[in-house]
Amino acid sequence: MQIRDLPYSDPGVPDARSGPRFLLWLGRNQLGGQLNSLAWGLLHFGSIAGLPYMVGIAVEAVLDRSGSRLALAGALIVLLGAAIALGDTMLHRTAVTNWITAAARVQQLLARRTALLGSALTRRVAAGEVVAVSTGDVEKIGWFVEALSRFAAAALTVVLVCVGLLVYQPALGVVVSVGIPVLALSVLPLLPRATRRADFQREKAGRATELASDTVAGLRVLRGIGGEELFLDRYRRASQEVRTAAVRSARMWAAISAIQVLMPGLLLIAVVWHGVHLAREGRITVGELVTVYSAVMMLNYPLRHFEEIAMAYSFSRPSAKRAARVLSLERTVTRSAEGADAHSGHAEHAEHAEPSEQSGHSGQGSGRLERAERPAPGGGARPTGDLYDPVTGLLAEAGRFTAVVCGDPDEAGRLAERLGGHPSFEEAEGLPSVRLGDVPLDDLPLSAARTAVLVQDKDPVLLSGTLRALLDVPSSGAVTPEEALAAAQCADVLDALAQASVDDDPMAAHLTERGRSLSGGQRQRLALARSLVTDPEALVLDEPTSAVDSHTEARVGDGIRRLRAGRTTVVLTSSPLLLDRAERVVFLADGEVAAVGAHRELVHSEPRYRAVVTRDTDDERARVGALKEFEIEETA
Repeated sequence: MQIRDLPYSDPGVPDARSGPRFLLWLGRNQLGGQLNSLAWGLLHFGSIAGLPYMVGIAVEAVLDRSGSRLALAGALIVLLGAAIALGDTMLHRTAVTNWITAAARVQQLLARRTALLGSALTRRVAAGEVVAVSTGDVEKIGWFVEALSRFAAAALTVVLVCVGLLVYQPALGVVVSVGIPVLALSVLPLLPRATRRADFQREKAGRATELASDTVAGLRVLRGIGGEELFLDRYRRASQEVRTAAVRSARMWAAISAIQVLMPGLLLIAVVWHGVHLAREGRITVGELVTVYSAVMMLNYPLRHFEEIAMAYSFSRPSAKRAARVLSLERTVTRSAEGADAHSGHAEHAEHAEPSEQSGHSGQGSGRLERAERPAPGGGARPTGDLYDPVTGLLAEAGRFTAVVCGDPDEAGRLAERLGGHPSFEEAEGLPSVRLGDVPLDDLPLSAARTAVLVQDKDPVLLSGTLRALLDVPSSGAVTPEEALAAAQCADVLDALAQASVDDDPMAAHLTERGRSLSGGQRQRLALARSLVTDPEALVLDEPTSAVDSHTEARVGDGIRRLRAGRTTVVLTSSPLLLDRAERVVFLADGEVAAVGAHRELVHSEPRYRAVVTRDTDDERARVGALKEFEIEETA
């Protein structure tokens, strides 16, 4: 795999049972690149290891006054120099390729998992941790993959040099062969402590990143309530904790580096001291002593990679653990067979049922459905029909504009996620699936379910880029961006963007990250226009006009009804202006359908509905009731 071939057509299915298992899986998938890098590493380190022997031959040639042997030694040194340069260049090239391709594989896996989990991801993993995994952790994992082949080449070279010294000069070769393993293993007792300190540092860094993300995301609100300094102080303390942890971790790695310098020095002293005694006794020649001395000096270079691989593993192991944790999350919905049968029964008679008959829950069970792995029914044809939730009894008739009022605001958000097939595992366990027509959303592939039912939540995200790019989304083609913008009442937004555009083209105007340069109402209407352009079979909108004024809200309601005519639309809201424009209003109380009808009918006939829509409090209702009783008594 080369960098130019990225991204992967299929990054594979990772082994996310643990961090080390994930690293092992990643290494197996990078095996070709690892072997390529290992070959070039052996050429590079082997050529370096061969230099001492050539130097020894050259010294012996000078002592023996042999010009031919000296010339041969010089030619071989030049050849080894060229091999060192070639091996170093290609080793660096292949190692960096391994790093980038491994990081790209992990990023693709994380992106795929994020798309699969949707909103369930941030409910189970902190946003700061997700950011840390997708940025810093990915690079650390790539670093370990890159360092692995270089370490293997260095380790093989060290073994070959030791064997060569034993054959070349056994008396000194024994000293080197015993000293090298001691030198390589001398830092092992310090690695667990260094790893713990590195883990603690990354934990503090992840916390600081999470605080920074929360502060930036809520900066406008924080300024409004005067809480900006409070959060900044928290971030300052968190960043100081990161600095302290980083210094403690750096001290430990500095000690390990010092040991890596001290131990080879002691070995070199021992070799020279023993070699001088052997030379005085005539047991070795000066050329052999120079060869062994040079070989020990050259071994310092490959031995440095022992320290690097220890650092790379220590830093990548917790990173791989966090990545494996995210990659192991599943969007699994548990649905019992009994619940499925009951659900089917509901779907068959729901269209003709009275409102009081449309509520109820199905039985519990332990059957498991992996929606992402199931084929689309009917060869992948898009399902159509009524949108039915058996948990609450909500029935959104096909082709109609249905408004839903929930007594509990949190229930509205959970209902929107369930209608789109996005509930978390904890919320969906044991509950039957929402159906679109005769097809359970859980039985559809994720992409098909999201194409059929689109959910716009309370806080939609606008990605940075031009307005044209924002509205360039997969769609049926039946709704143009101009029509969607008009229905969402975005004329003032277009005027503001046109003024900010170089050529007065609002579609070419650049939107900042999350649309922070726009007001809350402007962001909300642009997100609504994006949803309308998509033109799904069923569109679910959760409080789409909570940040706009009443006049604009009324026009938005008219625009949605006009543009979505003949398409299934569900709006979760308590705004009387939107409710008055809906063809059908469903009121949910205590998690079940309590009333169905037109808005004006329900205001007069359903006290609980009237209390939610008109925002009446218990005290206000009590005062009104007391006043009416007083007036009746006065009249009597």
